[in-house]
Amino acid sequence: MFDRIQTPAVLVDIDVAKRNIERFQAYADRHGLKVRPHIKTHKLPAIAEMQLDAGAVGITCQKVSEAEAMVAGSKRLDDVLITYNILGDDKVQALAALARTIKLAVVADSTTVIDGLSAAFAAAGVTLNVFVECNTGADRCGVGTPEEAAVLAARIDAVPGLHFAGLMTYPPVGGAAGVQAFMTEAKALIEARGIAVPAITSGGTPDMMKAHLAPIATEFRPGTYVYNDRSLVARGVTSWDDCALTVLATVVSVPAPNRAIIDAGSKTLTSDLLGLVGHGHVLGRPDISIDQLSEEHGRLRCESDINLAVGQRIRIVPNHACVVTNMVDGVYVYGKDKAPELWPVPARGKIV
Repeated sequence: MFDRIQTPAVLVDIDVAKRNIERFQAYADRHGLKVRPHIKTHKLPAIAEMQLDAGAVGITCQKVSEAEAMVAGSKRLDDVLITYNILGDDKVQALAALARTIKLAVVADSTTVIDGLSAAFAAAGVTLNVFVECNTGADRCGVGTPEEAAVLAARIDAVPGLHFAGLMTYPPVGGAAGVQAFMTEAKALIEARGIAVPAITSGGTPDMMKAHLAPIATEFRPGTYVYNDRSLVARGVTSWDDCALTVLATVVSVPAPNRAIIDAGSKTLTSDLLGLVGHGHVLGRPDISIDQLSEEHGRLRCESDINLAVGQRIRIVPNHACVVTNMVDGVYVYGKDKAPELWPVPARGKIV
């Protein structure tokens, strides 16, 4: 099936991706939870439409340029949340232009971000939905206390050009209890100020099947679940059969009985380890480790005879599927009844 594809190449089994989408949507439906998948994993409007078909209410993006590319690629993608603090005149002006065409929301965790958005959107005569980002244990962005969340919610509610949309968090793995406690208190404090909390959005594929443990959340934003990867198999979240994205590579050298070199290096598999040892899983060969990457070379080792030949092809489940997607201009999409077809990755796009 893949004989005519030049390597290294990224492959996507669309049947497996569809099954992954439907599996989580069914879980969310059982628990009355809205799904807003993060497109950073696939960056493909066609797959986002599959997520909408399954029941998703909209999509999540991480950059303005991602949102622009996704909306340009599909008229159906008209409800977008960008889970990032947007700063700078060019980005804010692009955000205002986008908000004229779709339902758009962003997050903020400081008055600096809020006031910058307010000035631009008030001048543009457009209203922007803004969530307060909350740190519920991951220690990335987000206000650190429910009291701070209430103060920022009141600020958003008071300034022109903005509408308070609710609370957002990206919790650590195993962080459902923290989400429930933080958001329950923050919601009560905000409502005590006479401000409604329309939505509470949480996320993270590793805990997606435990999302019901934080029932205060009204929406969930899984990303990696659409493809899955080695990190999620290692966590016991999924299996190799559920990994829709693989890297096709060719053995270019077998310089020793226990060592081989492939044409997929850090520019394809990326350097992400995510706490794992090695740079991916060779399908059908659990005895092989990918122990070293340079830009265009990947080194495979085996404790015994590696039993690979120059010219042989292998498929690898990467540690982190999302980053691999961002490394290529196109992926080869295939299925049981679909020959491989090269799909451009439009939301890879600009760096802003």
